[in-house]
Parts: sequence; structure tokens; C-alpha cells
Amino acid sequence: MAGCELLFGLMSSPGGERRRALPELEVLSVAEPAPDWVPGVLEAFSTAADSISSLSHTGVSSDAALAAIRPSLVAIGFEVEATKAKIDMITRPVLFGENGAVLVQYDVDAYHPEHRVVLEVEAGRGAASNADYRDLVRASLMVDVSYLVLAMMLTYKGGGQTMRSYKIARNRIDAILASERLALPLDGVLLVGY
Repeated sequence: MAGCELLFGLMSSPGGERRRALPELEVLSVAEPAPDWVPGVLEAFSTAADSISSLSHTGVSSDAALAAIRPSLVAIGFEVEATKAKIDMITRPVLFGENGAVLVQYDVDAYHPEHRVVLEVEAGRGAASNADYRDLVRASLMVDVSYLVLAMMLTYKGGGQTMRSYKIARNRIDAILASERLALPLDGVLLVGY
């Protein structure tokens, strides 16, 4: 079963009870109702689950996973990277210089301007290469970003090993939140396992 959790202070159903959100996705409640955009994002992953689930497929790249969820995300207002060509890249500014020129910007997989949501899809050894940390820090630095959707494979098999990327990312995010030593300037993080 795929997993999905909205972390630090937000979640999906009133009353804080555990509930099934969509086929292949489980949502755990924490404190507040989820923002209105969450069900559409979950539906995008649910719709593509047959082709991207790491429990039943190996070798699905992050680009392939993004391509599979792209139509559903575009339908709900996301700008989504179409190809790796510069013209198709989605960027978010981080730092401005003289005359408002962008000095630092990051490429993202998708962005919803109205809801201020950045979405990143990681695959393969995303957890081993600390992509989850990178995405958290980058989203925290971007202008006009309030939420990060971080999609991690539930399992990755490669080199004779099985890595549980989603679980590793969840544990890392829990550690950041539990320590209270690093305050993230985001309103929420939606962690999706696929």
C-alpha cells in the first residue's frame, strides 16, 4: 500500500481519526484539516498508481513518475515540468540582486502558484542521496512557497539491496520536527509514498 502523510500540524480529516483517502493511499490525521489542494494531488498519484507503484514496478524513474501524474496535476492548476529542455523547466526564485534580477533559482518538478505548493518526485536512490533533505531546504528558501509535496518510492531495489525510501524520508522529517532545533518556514509537508 502506498503511503501519504501531511506532516507538521496539518492533516486530512476533522477529528484526527485515521481514514482511507483514496485507493492505494493512506492519509494519517494530525491536527487540522488538509488544505483544499491535497485531495487533487492524492488523486493524481492514485490515478497513476498502476504504472508507478514501486511495490509492483522496478526501474520507474522520477521523470516517468512525473509524466504519469502530470495530466492530473495540470488539470488542478499545477505548472508541471514537461521535459528537461530549458523552455519546459519550472523554476522558483530564491535570491534577487540588483534591479530585481534573479541571482539564485531552483528547478522544481511542479508548482501551484495559487496555493504556493512545490512538488518534487524522487525515485531510485533518492533517500540514499539525501534528496529529501535537499528538497526540504530548497523549498524552505524559495519565494512564494508555503507547502512542499515530496513523493518518494516506497521501495527501491538496486545493487542487490532494497531501500525503503519513503520510510527513511519520514524518519528524517520526524527527526527534524521532533528536535525543534530547525524550524522550517513551511506551512506543511505532504509526504507521498508511491
